[in-house]
Amino acid sequence: MATPAIMFQGTGSNVGKSTLVAGLARLLYRRGLKVAPFKPQNMSNNAAVTIDGGEIGRAQALQARAAYMPPSVHMNPVLLKPESETGSQVIVQGRRFATMRAREYGSRKRELLPAVLESFAIISKDADIILVEGAGSPAEVNLRAGDIANMGFAEAADLPVVLIGDIDRGGVIASLVGTHTVLAELDRRRIKGFIINKMRGDPRLFDEALPLIQSATSWRPLGVVPHFADAARLPAEDTVGLASGPARQGGVRIAVPMLPRIANFDDLDPLRQEPGVEMVLVAAGEPIPVCDLILLPGSKSTIADLAFLRQQGWDIDIVAHRRRGGAIVGLCGGYQMLGRSIGDPGAIEGVAGRVPGLGLLDVDTILSADKRTQPFIGTEAASGLAVAGYEIHLGRSDGPDHARPWLVGSEGGEGAISPDGRVRGSYVHGVFASDAFRRPFLEGLGGEASDFAYEAAVEAALDGLADHLAAHLDIEAILRIAARG
Repeated sequence: MATPAIMFQGTGSNVGKSTLVAGLARLLYRRGLKVAPFKPQNMSNNAAVTIDGGEIGRAQALQARAAYMPPSVHMNPVLLKPESETGSQVIVQGRRFATMRAREYGSRKRELLPAVLESFAIISKDADIILVEGAGSPAEVNLRAGDIANMGFAEAADLPVVLIGDIDRGGVIASLVGTHTVLAELDRRRIKGFIINKMRGDPRLFDEALPLIQSATSWRPLGVVPHFADAARLPAEDTVGLASGPARQGGVRIAVPMLPRIANFDDLDPLRQEPGVEMVLVAAGEPIPVCDLILLPGSKSTIADLAFLRQQGWDIDIVAHRRRGGAIVGLCGGYQMLGRSIGDPGAIEGVAGRVPGLGLLDVDTILSADKRTQPFIGTEAASGLAVAGYEIHLGRSDGPDHARPWLVGSEGGEGAISPDGRVRGSYVHGVFASDAFRRPFLEGLGGEASDFAYEAAVEAALDGLADHLAAHLDIEAILRIAARG
């Protein structure tokens, strides 16, 4: 008998699919089920590293955490990491497969279906139930041919579907009924129910709308889920989920230039949730404000994002901040930007050559096709404090400042520090999730001692989300759908 499985698709992007699946994973785990999350195709530059050194979407890693399952490359067999407006790096079962323009990928994505189905079969062997997340919307029927993300996968794996609509953005009745209208008849029949998500105010105000939708679609209403504020404590899947922290008197002010292809931005989550931190996300066209720390985040296209940074005049702001004695941290691509130069002899990012960096760290970077993806366990070189995270990058950086590493791992020194200690860079993501490391770091910037515990806050948010869904969804009906009942 096939493992019970159910696919959650949305009327559009950012309707809350990832969050609902994470909450259901925690809820069903607490009911004694072994839950496996699965997303056949994801598009995100916010990736996580699995124990075996592969890449998956950060959302699937969070869902695995919610289910107390070790993250596996098979939970997200196809990951698209945008490198430009028209092209992406394609990761298949955790490893770099190719870089393709959108049109090429559209014509070749059906080639990846066997790998997707293989991963689904592997996940199925060790689970009591599989929670499958779609991508975007099945209403994009122009993409239905060769689809592996929504109805194409549901058809190939013979899965029932639940459709999620976001009432917060407005027009939820039209989006649900409209999706029914444009879908082919066989795809319509796969949808067994719908969920209204992100309701603000009294959910009973929507009671009269539910039978209208059911009458127009024949799909069963499975619940109206009120807005869950603590979802903001969960790692964001994309930049839509990021928000600047509130202004706080006397707190540490951190400015983050929002690069077009910012990657692994969940590095920001532990910092922006600190009660004594004001995080300013600096948008294009805005100057970097006076602050205590400028944090240059990771980037999927370091050279292109460095050019964008210069176009905004942020390089001038960063140098001025440095001249005033301000602190600067660069993570991954941001670390590469802080160096003297970035060389790309193999045209990994498009055009072979070398570009000057910001020159604030005495290191040079050479990009290569050899991608490093692995967990990191070590210490901060100066303090000896324990640090854990992960590396996921192309290229190596070396030079005199690398002789003053920021961190020390099993392979020796990692990252670099300027002679005065005010500029630091590292390839390691996730370092600020450690309370014992983050607290003294912020105190070194003039912040007050804090008892905020980031990992505990994430766990509390997952448990609270599970309780929230239990109260507002028909869980028994969802389980019957998954069992094809």
